[in-house]
Amino acid sequence: MTDLVSELQARLPEQRIKTDVDVVAAYGQDRAVFEAAGTAAVLVTPHSTEEVVAAMKAAEAANAIVVPRGAGTGLTGAANAIDGCMVLSLHNMNEIIEIDTTNRMARVQPGVINADLKAACADQNLYYPPDPASFDMSSIGGNVSTNAGGLCCVKYGVTRDYVIGLEVVLVDGTVITTGRNTLKSTTALDLTGVFVGSEGLLGIITEVTVKLEPAPAPPETAVAYFADLPSAGQAIQTVFTRGLQPTVMEILDRASLQIVEQFYPMDLDTEAACLILMQSSPDDQPIAELAAVCEEFGATFVYHASDPHEGEQLLEVRRRVWPAAEQLGKAMLPEDVAVTRDKLPELLAGIEEIAARHKLVMPVVGHAGDGNMHPMLIFDEHDADEVERIHQAFAEIVAVALSLGGTIAGEHGVGTLKRQFLEDEVDPVNLAVQRRVKATFDPDNRLNPGKKL
Repeated sequence: MTDLVSELQARLPEQRIKTDVDVVAAYGQDRAVFEAAGTAAVLVTPHSTEEVVAAMKAAEAANAIVVPRGAGTGLTGAANAIDGCMVLSLHNMNEIIEIDTTNRMARVQPGVINADLKAACADQNLYYPPDPASFDMSSIGGNVSTNAGGLCCVKYGVTRDYVIGLEVVLVDGTVITTGRNTLKSTTALDLTGVFVGSEGLLGIITEVTVKLEPAPAPPETAVAYFADLPSAGQAIQTVFTRGLQPTVMEILDRASLQIVEQFYPMDLDTEAACLILMQSSPDDQPIAELAAVCEEFGATFVYHASDPHEGEQLLEVRRRVWPAAEQLGKAMLPEDVAVTRDKLPELLAGIEEIAARHKLVMPVVGHAGDGNMHPMLIFDEHDADEVERIHQAFAEIVAVALSLGGTIAGEHGVGTLKRQFLEDEVDPVNLAVQRRVKATFDPDNRLNPGKKL
């Protein structure tokens, strides 16, 4: 610790270096349940690329591990401290450097909050689509590092689809830029794509260039209850086979509806198997077309609204699932698995069976439009038997997703939480190549070791 702090003090302003035990600990863990954090030696809070370079050179001189951190909203332990490490928090690098309205792109530092970038773009009649549920507090750098998704992915895609260039500080302090300012380029290899979703294993992202979309028209909204999951699944599939394009397509299961109604009475149908919430832009097709598909496949109740304000009120049920679950006063472990759209009913049925067999409260919400589900495992962390059942259920949900040809991590990342399941999804040859990439960028394994791969 002394060597590392001394090296940092020789290179950085004193106010960038924090050694107070409580302050360092406050930046040493993300929001992952179960994932223990180590004790960092020091916290560094740079304000510029040059200061990140200095910090990385200090860490190299001290042979220290570096754990990069954004806003700390991650759910997998990817930003958790490791004993004796330097936590490098980029929250003070929060400048929107440029919004280019002609080329529809923005250049930002990694600490910029997603919602702030959205608001700044909206002022220019532009739109930055990626919208993780934590968009009002998660940072762009963290979104890039985890390849974050969100409600609008069904139409617009995930973070990876909008990152066109990066500035990255490598483990030895070297600065590399990837991508081009042009919207098209076939020059050299796509290193931008290598860094997106890398969870801090390859370098420290210090600047991000993203492409933007024209601001969309105000959305229209529809809701539909279904008495059984197969009917809901048929409606979801048919929406896409007919070429319709929702901008949002969310699903809440019966347990979610019941828990929201318990704490936020909204006259919900708590006996329905599920509720589907949809939005579409009138530029794509009227919401009535999506609602009609739900009626065709036996929805017990369908309602649609063209008024944006009313639409926001209809979506409120989706936003209140997490706050309602928190009022139970228990711990929560949010799962994140994904399957193809046609396998969604089987995944939901499998999760429902797992919850019943283990006698657990497990509301499920998710992005029906892209098959990404979020079971919320709710439990008493002081009940050893219940904790054990939660661990078993967590692993079984992962197994069900894989058995349906899905993935263990749709949008939250891997971190340490799901690293144990990595080899169940990724074949040995693929994994060996990925680990060689890691070794190329970080030969001494000092960047966030033990995470992701």
